[in-house]
Amino acid sequence: MHMSAGGQGTRPLNLLAVQRQFRAWLTSEAPEVAIGFGERARSGLGVYLNNYRAQLLACLSASYPVLRVWIGDTAFEGAAATHIDNVPPHAWTLDAYGVDFADTLQSLYPADPEIAELARLEQALAAAFVGPDASVGDAHSVAAPHFADIDWDTAHIQFVPTLTLLPATTNAAAIWSALSAGDTPPAAARLPEPAHLLIWRQDLTPRFRAEMPGEASALAHLQDPGETFGSLCATLVERVGQERAPTLAGSFLGQWLSDGLIAGVRS
Repeated sequence: MHMSAGGQGTRPLNLLAVQRQFRAWLTSEAPEVAIGFGERARSGLGVYLNNYRAQLLACLSASYPVLRVWIGDTAFEGAAATHIDNVPPHAWTLDAYGVDFADTLQSLYPADPEIAELARLEQALAAAFVGPDASVGDAHSVAAPHFADIDWDTAHIQFVPTLTLLPATTNAAAIWSALSAGDTPPAAARLPEPAHLLIWRQDLTPRFRAEMPGEASALAHLQDPGETFGSLCATLVERVGQERAPTLAGSFLGQWLSDGLIAGVRS
């Protein structure tokens, strides 16, 4: 393969070198890179560049439809252009492009934290949708016939693999819910104190909800492979006292079972 070097004859280049130079052009639009393709290639390079940027914008638009409604087309496309300028594709599939779009939004809108949090929520829901199914292996089923056989003092709870805890400082979740339902969203607001959202997939549907007080730390405790439900109860006794701990532990367990967050239990 030969490629023109700015009208100064030709020089051989292997395919990998051409691919790298073409990628450098798409991601930097640097004039010195374009020179290597020769003057006749200039118009074609522009077409490829426009297609490249349009495809990445389409990926971001498809990944963040609710966010786009919230901030509007102009702001969204401006943020997308900034992201495309600074973050080239890094995975084998364009489905992975934009997973860190929230970081770009956070730098662009530091005074509006609900924007980045809305993006993180939307991305986490998409990740839950394509996440792995639960595999309980030799764990006890949590179905009614086996429930009574579980020794909860020594039980290691296995949560569904799509379960994610997402920090929240704003009412981005309420904004997302309203916009997704076609309703008028509330004004952006800070939460009284930082919290977490639980995100997971139940059957084929991504779901989320706000944590109950203390729930995030309880989940983090149980996700340590060495900890049991009994050790959680002991921790809760130290934290809230002997009288409240059993009720709190029971409410956590009941909610997790109701939500389908528990894939199985090992004793």
